Amino acid sequence: QVQLVESGGGLVQSGGSLRLSCEGSGRAFSRDAMGWFRQAPGKEREYVAVMNWSGGSIYYTDSVKGRFTISRDNAKDTVYLQMTRLKPEDTAVYYCAAGGHTTGWVDDYNYWGQGTQVTVSS
Repeated sequence: QVQLVESGGGLVQSGGSLRLSCEGSGRAFSRDAMGWFRQAPGKEREYVAVMNWSGGSIYYTDSVKGRFTISRDNAKDTVYLQMTRLKPEDTAVYYCAAGGHTTGWVDDYNYWGQGTQVTVSS
């Protein structure tokens, strides 16, 4: 069974930090693009950060540039999202995803985790 499992979400005060992890199993993800998306209540799922298999191509949505860092460990089929200087508007369910193209489009990703809640209090 192919799975992506996120961890590391939680409640944090504005200005705080969290580190999300997403571990893949059931197949190798070392050659896939991997990324993080988020969905706030009443809003569409949006991309946060994505990277290709080698880390040579990395993209961030404008609202998180300079605050969030995506990284991966291909030996562990794991992708990370280090989030700093968190804001209340970062509150959402965060999903990791894997697919064949390094884009911000939801439809380009074939595998999804179940999501982890991040809540930033003001």
